[in-house]
Amino acid sequence: MTRISLNRRRVTLMDVARASGFSPSTVSLVLNEAPLARYIPAKTKQKILDAVERLGYRPDIFARSLRSQRSQMIGVLVIDLADPFCTLILQGVEHKLLPTAYLPIVMDAHNQPSQVERYVEMMIERRVEGLITVANWLLFDMTVLEDIDDRQIPTLVVGRDLESPTVNSVLVDNEAGGYAAMEHLYQLGHREIAFVRGPRRMADSRMRWKGIRRFATDAGLRLHSALIRDLPGTMDSSSSFDGGLKVANELIQSGEKFTAILAFDDLTAYGVIRALSEAGRRVPESCSVIGFDDVPPSALSTPGLTTIQQPMSEMGEYAAEYILKHLAHRREDGTPPYGDSHLMKPTLIARGSTAAVTKPVRKKK
Repeated sequence: MTRISLNRRRVTLMDVARASGFSPSTVSLVLNEAPLARYIPAKTKQKILDAVERLGYRPDIFARSLRSQRSQMIGVLVIDLADPFCTLILQGVEHKLLPTAYLPIVMDAHNQPSQVERYVEMMIERRVEGLITVANWLLFDMTVLEDIDDRQIPTLVVGRDLESPTVNSVLVDNEAGGYAAMEHLYQLGHREIAFVRGPRRMADSRMRWKGIRRFATDAGLRLHSALIRDLPGTMDSSSSFDGGLKVANELIQSGEKFTAILAFDDLTAYGVIRALSEAGRRVPESCSVIGFDDVPPSALSTPGLTTIQQPMSEMGEYAAEYILKHLAHRREDGTPPYGDSHLMKPTLIARGSTAAVTKPVRKKK
């Protein structure tokens, strides 16, 4: 097994200068991607980079941060690291930052609104250069993130539309996802469909419901108010399973007829499936169930869960790229640019929890 020698002399910037044949100041401009580096010929830059590769030069990050007054750290605030939705997004963020000089500093708020504010303050104190918030459906005071934006620290929320005029987001097109879920059930012959919506205060829930209603209008399908239920707004994402279980039991006990249930997200859908199973209703034979997100267990469960897939890893990569581009732009003219929230396309993933409606066989007299 190869061992790393701790006594090996550290390659310095002066070594790179000697090996490349250029002055230390020129080497410094190139390696730090300083504004004046744009005036350095491409051949010169390439010779310096070749010397860096040949010598195995690694910059002293601590010394560089002291000189430049830059931390080269990106704050990543995860609302709930135990939520598989958040975990996949975090993987995308880390994958994008890995080849760069930026270090992600990850903090988990454990679904506690008070922790969100405290961690944001700690990140500001440690001079993070950008902030990515990996959000679930926890509702918290938006002014916390707006305050960090006022400090000209580029900020982006992944996975939720917080409806802020200053804090941008990257998220799935929830309206299109709601439309696709409804279209899937309709094509399977379902007309009596029950709905477990998310908390009413959530923009994501409203947009998914908008997509559902738009499809119903296009198809001339009537939505029965007795089959529409909402998850309570006080819940956190980790308890959505219990919420789905409770609401599905209410639907079953109501005596209303339904052949399919469209759940707010995958964990809610699993709670729905548990309630149906305990009531003796098999999925999908007596009731189809569709979720939203496509968290990893969805492909492993029996039956596999039909769901609307969010490109979570891609959203994480987009967030990191957003921060990197804003930091590069700020180095050019001193201010970060601002853009609109970005929507990503959802994908229907059909698995075993949905099936065509089976018509009852009539007995011959």
